[in-house]
Amino acid sequence: MFRGNHPTRVDEKGRLKLPVEFKRQIEEKYGTQFYITSKDGRVAEIYPLKEWEKIEEKLAAIPNFNPAKKKYLDRVNYYGQMSEMDVQGRVLMPQILREAAKISGDVVIFGMMTYLEVTNHDSFKQNLDASPLNDADAESLASFGL
Repeated sequence: MFRGNHPTRVDEKGRLKLPVEFKRQIEEKYGTQFYITSKDGRVAEIYPLKEWEKIEEKLAAIPNFNPAKKKYLDRVNYYGQMSEMDVQGRVLMPQILREAAKISGDVVIFGMMTYLEVTNHDSFKQNLDASPLNDADAESLASFGL
């Protein structure tokens, strides 16, 4: 289970250095292969391949003529790319996604339970400030026991 926030870097070659805490978990549970993508071009999502394959299984059950499936696949394939972690714990971020999400230099990587999310720190902070948790959010979460 990935959790927490860890500042890290994307180097000039587009390689993201995975924080030690995440690297250790990944090596123990998943191996070195990933699918890196985005649903919106603003945030990168790094899925261990085993977790991404669970999503693909669900997608396979949806008819191909479903327009939402097509939109989803268009986005995750446009931004998506397979990547393998090197011995130094780096993964190559897709160039299209790096440019769209402004992911270079100092970035923030979040544990999102089954995948990692990478974002430009300043953009994330602006979004966090602009969209605080409100009463409707609290009610929604309470309905799930949180």
